Amino acid sequence: MTNYTDYEDVLAGKCPFGGDTLGGAQASSPTLSDWYPHRLRVEQLHRDGNAANPLSDEDYAEAFATIDLPALKDEIKQFLTTSVSWWPSDYGNYGPQMIRMAWHSAGTYRIADGRGGAGQAMQRFAPISSWWDNGNTDKSRRLLWPIKQKYGVAISWADLMVLTGNCALEIMGFPTYGFAGGRRDAWEADDATWWGPEHIDMTAPSSYDDMVNRDLRWRGKPGDSDYDLQQPLAASHQSLIYVNPEGPEANGDPAASAVDIRITFGRMAMDDEETVALIAGGHAFGKSHGAVAADRIGPPPENAPMEAMGLGWHNPEGAGNGADTMTNGIEGSWTPNPTTWDNDYLKNLFRFEWEQTRSPAGALQWTPVDPAAPRTPDAHREGVEHPLMMMTSDIALKVDPVYREICERFLADFDAFTLAFSKAWYKLTHRDMGPKARYLGSDVPAEDLPWQDPLPEPTHAPLDAAGTAALKEAIRGTGLSTSDLAYTAFSSAVTYRDSDKRGGANGARLALAPQKDWVVNRRTVPVVEALRGVAERSGASLADTIVLAGCVAVEDAARAAGHEVEVPFTGGRVDATQEQTDVPTFEWLAPLSDGFRNYAQANLTEVTPVSPEQLFLDKADLLGLSAPEWVALTGGLRALGCNHDGSATFTDRVGTLSTDFFTTVLDADLQWRTLDDSGLRFALDDRESGEQRHEATRDDLVFGANAQLRAVAEVYGSAGGEKRFVRDFVAVWDKVMMADRYDVKAG
Repeated sequence: MTNYTDYEDVLAGKCPFGGDTLGGAQASSPTLSDWYPHRLRVEQLHRDGNAANPLSDEDYAEAFATIDLPALKDEIKQFLTTSVSWWPSDYGNYGPQMIRMAWHSAGTYRIADGRGGAGQAMQRFAPISSWWDNGNTDKSRRLLWPIKQKYGVAISWADLMVLTGNCALEIMGFPTYGFAGGRRDAWEADDATWWGPEHIDMTAPSSYDDMVNRDLRWRGKPGDSDYDLQQPLAASHQSLIYVNPEGPEANGDPAASAVDIRITFGRMAMDDEETVALIAGGHAFGKSHGAVAADRIGPPPENAPMEAMGLGWHNPEGAGNGADTMTNGIEGSWTPNPTTWDNDYLKNLFRFEWEQTRSPAGALQWTPVDPAAPRTPDAHREGVEHPLMMMTSDIALKVDPVYREICERFLADFDAFTLAFSKAWYKLTHRDMGPKARYLGSDVPAEDLPWQDPLPEPTHAPLDAAGTAALKEAIRGTGLSTSDLAYTAFSSAVTYRDSDKRGGANGARLALAPQKDWVVNRRTVPVVEALRGVAERSGASLADTIVLAGCVAVEDAARAAGHEVEVPFTGGRVDATQEQTDVPTFEWLAPLSDGFRNYAQANLTEVTPVSPEQLFLDKADLLGLSAPEWVALTGGLRALGCNHDGSATFTDRVGTLSTDFFTTVLDADLQWRTLDDSGLRFALDDRESGEQRHEATRDDLVFGANAQLRAVAEVYGSAGGEKRFVRDFVAVWDKVMMADRYDVKAG
C-alpha cells in the first residue's frame, strides 16, 4: 500500500496515458520560485481574490448587524466553562486558552508595513498556523467551531476570535474596554508577507529547535550600541509572536530579555506602559505548558498527516492533553488564582526572589526561592499544587528600571493597572482595523484614541456640482502646473496601506508633520500652500482641494492627449490637526523607496539588500493594486511628470496623458546600460548610433524586463492602446484617491 505521507514514494504502475511512474502534479516542486528564487513575484498582487472567496457576494456589515451581540457573548461565555473530553480545559475554564488565541492572532501586527494582526484570521493558514509559538491554537479554533457553525456568515473567524478573547477576560472578572466587529476573513494562505530571513526545515519530524531561531534578523548582540532588528520585522525570533520567554537565544538573561521586549513591542506599536500592562495583564491568567519534551511532539498542522484533519502537534504522552499538555515547554502558572483578575502576578514578581530552574520539558524558567511562597493549583488534578512560575521575560520587568517603575506604579494602583491593560488589549486587538468608520457593533467605545488616527467632524457641507466646478476653476487659476498638481495629490494619497488601513488623502496630513518634512514630499510644500489659500477662499477642506487638484491635472492631461474625461470626485474629506496626528507612528510610513514617484533614499543600497523593484511591488500590494492597475498607474504618473525630482521619464511632453512610457520601454531599437556600480540607474541608447536617448531607474526598466508586467505594458503600448490606457488610468487614480474613504464605502 502506498504511503502518501512519504514524499520519496511515487505512484507505481502503467498509467493509461503512458509512462511507468508519476513524479509530480500541479504546484509540485520545483516551481518557478525554486528555479528562479529572485524573480519578481507579480502574481502575489492577485492573491486572496474574489475567486478564492466563497462570500464575495455577501455584505458583511449587513450580516453582522443581524447578530444579537449580547446573546452571542452569553453563548461564548457558557462555552468557556463547559469542558470537552478531547481537549479538556485548564481549571475548568477555556478563558486563558482563548485569550492566548486572540492575543496571538493580533500579535503578529507590525508598525513598519502594517502587515499582520487579527484582521483576516490568518492564524488559520500557514505559515502562522504552524509557528512554534502558536502551538495548540488549532485546538482553540476547533473548540469554537460549533459557535462559528451556528452563526455562519454573520460573524467572521477574525471577529469571533477577538470577541472570544474579550469574553474570556470578562468571565474572569476583567472589565474590557470595548469590541468592534468588521474584520473580514482571508480565504487562502499568505505566501507574500516576509516574516524573516531564517530558513526552517518544516519537513523534519520535529522542528521545534529549528523553528525558534534568530540567526539572521539581528545585528549585534544585546548590549551592543548598534544592536538592531531588521525592518519590517517585529518578532525577535522566527516563528514567535513576540520574544523567546527564556531570553534571547534561551540565555536566561532578564536584562537582555528586556532589551528585546522593548524593541519587539515597540515594533508592534506599543509604548513601555502598554508593554508592561499587556505582559502583566496577560500573565494574570492561565498557565504555560511544558509537561513533555519537544522532540516527542508531532509536526504542526501544515505538516500533519491527512487523518489529523488539520490538527497538529500530536502529543503521544499519556492522554496527550490536560496534565500532559506541551506547548512552549515552560510549565506552571504565575498566580495562585489563574482564572481570576487580580494583581497577584505583580505582587508575586516583586515580593519574592526567583531562581532559575528547568521544566519537565527542559525549558529554562524561574521558581520562588522562598519555600513558603504561595502555590498554584494543578489545572486538572484536584488537591495537587505546584510552585509558582515566572519566565525570563517576566523577570525582565523587574530588572529593567523603566519597566520596574511602571510595575511599581501598577502595584500601588490596581485600578490604573486595570485601565491600562484594558486599553492596551483593545489597541492590540484593533490596531490593524484602520479608522473607526470600519468598526461594527454596539460595543464600540465612543472615545477616539490617538492610534486610530482620528479625524474631526466635518465643519461644512460637501461640495455640490456647482461648488466642485467653481473650485476646479479656482485651482486652474493658481497657475500651478499639471505635473505639480498631480504629484501633490498623489503624494497625499499614496501613504495609504491596505494592510492596516492607515494613511491616505483624508485628513490632509501631507500638510502636517511628519509628512510635510519627508524628502520625497519637498516638491509638494509650495503647492500645498497655494492650494491652502484656494481652500480657505472657497470654504472647502484642504484635503478635498488637494484631491480635486489631482482630478483637474488628470483631466487636463487627458485633454492634451485628445481625450475628454471626467475624473470621479467624491467630496467630504476633512482636515486633521497636528494634535490628531501621532508623529512617531506616522514616521513609519515614510518610504525608503517609492517606485511610483521614482524616489529612492540616498543610501538605499547601504540600508537594504532588497531591490527597488521588490520594494515597488511591495508598495503596489499595500495600495491594493492588481498588476494591470500597477502598470497603468505608473505609466500615467510618468506621463504626468510625477518623478519626485521633477525629471521626465521617456517623454518630451510632460503633462500629456500619453503612452510614451510604454512605447519607449518596449522599443526594440533601444538598449540599456548601467550608469552606476549599484545598478540603480541606466541609460537608453540607440542601438544603431549609440546615442543616449534617455535615463531611467530599475523602477522604469522593470516594466520591460519582467514578463508579466511587460505583457500588460504591451497592451497599452500597442496601436489603439491609448484609449484603454486613459480609461484604466482614470479608474486606478480614483481607486487610490478613494482608498481611505471608509466613511462612504464598505470596508
